[in-house]
Amino acid sequence: MKILMLNYEYPPLGGGGGNVTKALAEELVASGHSVDVVTMGFKGLKKVEVINGVNIYRLSCIRKKKEACKSYEMLSYCISANSFLQKLLRENVYDINHTHFIIPTGIVSYLNRKNIPYVITSHGSDVPGHNPDKFSFEHKLVKPFWNRIIKSSCKIITPSEYLKDLIIKNINTDNIKVINNGFNSFELSPKKKEKKILLVGRLVEFKGYQYFLDAIKNIEIDYEINIVGDGPYREALMEKAKGIEAKINFVGWLDNESPQYKYLFESSSIFVHPSSAESFGMVLLEAMSSGCAIITSNSSGCAEVVNDAALLVRPKNSDDIKYALLRLINEDKLRNELGLMARRKVEQNFSWKTISRDYELLYQKYSKIMGTDEFYDK
Repeated sequence: MKILMLNYEYPPLGGGGGNVTKALAEELVASGHSVDVVTMGFKGLKKVEVINGVNIYRLSCIRKKKEACKSYEMLSYCISANSFLQKLLRENVYDINHTHFIIPTGIVSYLNRKNIPYVITSHGSDVPGHNPDKFSFEHKLVKPFWNRIIKSSCKIITPSEYLKDLIIKNINTDNIKVINNGFNSFELSPKKKEKKILLVGRLVEFKGYQYFLDAIKNIEIDYEINIVGDGPYREALMEKAKGIEAKINFVGWLDNESPQYKYLFESSSIFVHPSSAESFGMVLLEAMSSGCAIITSNSSGCAEVVNDAALLVRPKNSDDIKYALLRLINEDKLRNELGLMARRKVEQNFSWKTISRDYELLYQKYSKIMGTDEFYDK
């Protein structure tokens, strides 16, 4: 099959949604398919290149940071991508358009719906209510268009039941399928564990790092703490960390393929992810593959990912985090057992080879409606 993928973020730009796109695209190529990705450009990146068999087109857009993208920057992608697609679709015949994010990327797919059918994978920030501290105004502004994008899609895919339920709260539809995100367990593996606690993600309030800092404020802890990521909440977290005796490193944003990023996962004993709103949590798969003992929230998509291979805490609850952390620090057997369980779960349940096959079947089903009255009536 010849597959078109649209995502305004693709590594080294962005976070989990871009990483999912890259991993799936490369797995599909390895299975014999052709994949073209249309994404944002950025200074220092080639406009056209082939990486691991995937054809990547990076468009001229407004973007200031690799790790984050503002609404007007996303809009610049939509404008560039819509224009670029006119030429690309004249030169290529694609079986399906796999779009990542209902908003903003779905705008481009909707505008080109007469030329190519599309499925959309939602990643969380594109759904109203997932993160009320971000894009709430934008969601209200584009809600009518958001509805039309969903209704015109062949299928909406979510990585978790949590996100599926949230979409249904916003629109009455049964056109949703859950396909988990995957992870290639060979990319990260347990190494000699050190006394390190790791937190990774965008530094925004709903990730819950402030509650972790509250949890360790009055306890003696001889573990090094590394917080990887950047975002608007960084300064507030650094201020909150002042006076805490434990060694806390604000590492900043790291490329997830960098040696330092991999080393931090593979050498850390404990991984803490206290997010209160997570559609899936790719960093959880990275921590599981690395054999970390995990503390994460019992809500949203986090609990679905780890199941029984982690200690679950209530969101926004420092006491729960404190109690779980003390257990892992003081109970070597529990810490080691949870790390082994997490690693096994990734190997058994989250292989990209298995998950890409689910997508292949989906593509085959909906590529056949191209040109029918059912498609053009949408």
